[in-house]
Parts: sequence; C-alpha cells; structure tokens
Amino acid sequence: MSDNQRIRLKVLGISYSQIQSGAYALILAQVDGPYRIPVVIGASEAQSIAIRLESIIPPRPMTHDLFVSFAHAFGVKLKEVFIYKFEDGIFSSELTFTDGERTIVLDSRTSDAIGIALRTKSPIYTTKEILDETGFILEETTADDSHRQVEEEMETESPKLENYAVEELERTLEKLIAQENYEEAAKVSEILNRKRNGGRH
Repeated sequence: MSDNQRIRLKVLGISYSQIQSGAYALILAQVDGPYRIPVVIGASEAQSIAIRLESIIPPRPMTHDLFVSFAHAFGVKLKEVFIYKFEDGIFSSELTFTDGERTIVLDSRTSDAIGIALRTKSPIYTTKEILDETGFILEETTADDSHRQVEEEMETESPKLENYAVEELERTLEKLIAQENYEEAAKVSEILNRKRNGGRH
C-alpha cells in the first residue's frame, strides 16, 4: 500500500470505555485531520500507555519497556506500526522491525503495538477504509479540547483529588508510583499538571 493511501495517527489519550465495563478507550487521532478512532483496551495495557503519556518512570521496567530495551540491545528498531484490519470490533496491527539489514513484520495486538510505538517514537498508520469505518469527528476538534474532554472524565472519577494541595498531590503521586498503581498515578499527574499550570479546578 502506498503512503498516500495510509493515514498517519497519533495517540491523543485514554478515557474510560463507554462500551465495555472495566475497559478503557485508547483515542487515536488523525494527524492533520479531524477524525478520532477509539480502540477498546484492557486495564494493564491502558496503564502501560498512560504512564508513558504522563512521562511517569516506574521503579521497575514494565513489559513494553523490557521489550524495547531488549530490541535496542540487539540493534533492532521499530520502523512503524500499521493498523491494517478492523473485524468483529477488533483492530489488528503489524509491527515492522529492522536491524539495518533485514526487515521483519510481526503481528501484534494494537494495544501492545501502541505501547511500544510510544516508547520508540515510531509512526502509527492505518488505512482510509478503517478510518472511514471506525473514525468519528468530535464537535471540539482541537487537541487541547480533546485533552480537556479526557481530563473532565478523570475529574468525575476522582473529584476529591481536585481539592488536594500541590504538595499533597505530589506525595500521593510518589506513593502510587511506589505501589505500582500507575492507573491512579496517571490521574493524579493530570490534576497536578493542571494545578501547576494554573488551570481550572
């Protein structure tokens, strides 16, 4: 498939899935376009992606960190992620790796592919057909607005945290990271960033 038929995507954020209880929606956004694609993922994958988005460094490497370290140790680089199929509500992805001489394509769960792509800053693509079938346009189409929507959902989940002082939030964040509770840590980090930047509470 030629590049002009492929759509470049970026990771916008994670919100609680309205479709499936106990699951999360990974929101992918069309680069230079209005479309968003929701990908339903599990809690552990959401946690791995969230801590990367929030630049939280876990005390021990998570599975995706370990995979990336292993690949780098052997001189293998991830060239790209390609979400090539959507069937029965499931997205299928391919990872293209190279060691400079050989290029190998591996099948992957989309959540794992994104988790690895975020850590290697690799491009993510999909097809126009998948975008047409699964994409939606938000009324508010800027990245800031979309991020705010995710923040608002987080606020409804943890209203008490909004009342914490910055120092209390910092202590809470440290404690959650030590406990390896990255899902809650990502929420606290969001609120902490807003308070530090003088955002609305």
